Amino acid sequence: MMRISDTVKHLIIINVIMFVGTLTVGGGETFYEWFALHFPASDSFKPWQIVTHMFMHGGIGHLFFNMFALWMFGSPVEYRLGRNKFLFIYFSAGLGAALFQLAGYYFTYLPAYDELIASGLSPDQIVEMMKTNKVLNGTSSDLIPALQTVYGSYNSTMVGASGCIMGILAAFGMMNPNAELMLIFLPIPIKAKYFIPGIIILDVISAITGQSFFSPSNTAYLAHVGGALVGFFIMWYWKKNQFNQNRWDR
Repeated sequence: MMRISDTVKHLIIINVIMFVGTLTVGGGETFYEWFALHFPASDSFKPWQIVTHMFMHGGIGHLFFNMFALWMFGSPVEYRLGRNKFLFIYFSAGLGAALFQLAGYYFTYLPAYDELIASGLSPDQIVEMMKTNKVLNGTSSDLIPALQTVYGSYNSTMVGASGCIMGILAAFGMMNPNAELMLIFLPIPIKAKYFIPGIIILDVISAITGQSFFSPSNTAYLAHVGGALVGFFIMWYWKKNQFNQNRWDR
């Protein structure tokens, strides 16, 4: 069994501390209000949430599986690349994950918001309905679908290290394409060069259809895709421009 690398160990400790904070500070609501990533149009959004949400988790199972994956794939990647490059991939993938997920929210939010404005509602009226979840008197029932769409995006939050870990997983797969990996619920060995693209394709399908395969229905699928793509392109660029096939410099 591979010894846990120093940076991975520190990241796991920080994630555990943050999770304990959600259980002990303000009944969890305070921590989520401060550190989960809120929709940028919301009053609850703060710039630091772009980073802090990567250390927040929605439950003990969410934390466990992410930290298990971080240990399993993060340690060999750090030993191979070194701390600095490992952290660059980790946080870049986390930022890419947030960008992809927010872009997905905006893709549905903006047309619905424009529809509400075109109906004669003011921005202040729309925000009031988003905060109170109450439809103002006189609002046409035809606008309910648009209101529901805007409400879902406006009040969305995002937590978890999954996007970061998907970037690390992509890096692991590029360095170890023939390594055999298995899903816990599907114990069939599959080479990384097939396994990882397969996971990404399933996430894309889930993002489009809403159909969940191996994860909860509230999973931020676009965040997984974004994190994996960022990890892949970073490794592709490094391998093309800085490394040869058998040397990965620190």
